Amino acid sequence: MRLIIEIILMGIAVSVAAFLIPGVHVDGFGSAIIAGILIALANATIGTILRILTFPINFLTLGLMSFIITVLMVLLVDRFMDSFNTNGFLSAMLFAIVLAIIKMIFGSLDRETD
Repeated sequence: MRLIIEIILMGIAVSVAAFLIPGVHVDGFGSAIIAGILIALANATIGTILRILTFPINFLTLGLMSFIITVLMVLLVDRFMDSFNTNGFLSAMLFAIVLAIIKMIFGSLDRETD
């Protein structure tokens, strides 16, 4: 049950972030859920490998490289999905920032209910 709730919350977060950022478009809530799942999977697999390979640069830039990798994973999902579109790196960067803030808010609300 927890996994289903997390997936729905990720879809809501992607939908809200796409609504707030002018350069990002999602065709519907189902597409937002799929985009959220694909972004999470890309970050968990390819993103982890890239973070390991770029650890020295990430260390020197105080985590900025990790953020850039996350933005690149958003752009990768944009390439694979026709129903999720960003208008370039800047839109994907703003989307990643807003998505992280929304997920942080959802996480804090979840901790308050425990």
